[in-house]
Amino acid sequence: MIILDYKDTRPIYEQVVDKLQKLIINGVLEPDSKMPSVRNLAVELSINPNTIQKAYTELERTGFLYTIKGRGNFVTYNEELYALKKGEYRERIEKILKEAEEIGISRKEMLDEIREGEGEND
Repeated sequence: MIILDYKDTRPIYEQVVDKLQKLIINGVLEPDSKMPSVRNLAVELSINPNTIQKAYTELERTGFLYTIKGRGNFVTYNEELYALKKGEYRERIEKILKEAEEIGISRKEMLDEIREGEGEND
């Protein structure tokens, strides 16, 4: 389900949030399905339960999960979440393109590089 990268500089909870968001957006975790308990997921990932709780809290704050008191955490999904995540990626790409332009790499050159690299991951 989730594989953590201990070489990643981001905090573990952010990695958990990112992985779960991707699973939700891709439909692997279906809408209204029950999430593993904080304790069970912490054991599965061999990390502190507080880390999972922090990730679940962030996912709830951003609309990816909802909580039913005494029952647990459940998956929320709608097209707005997908659009929100897509917008975040677009902003990150725009930032990278602007940074490249600042050091003399044209937007066209960057986009051409991306297009050339598309076939390499197939």
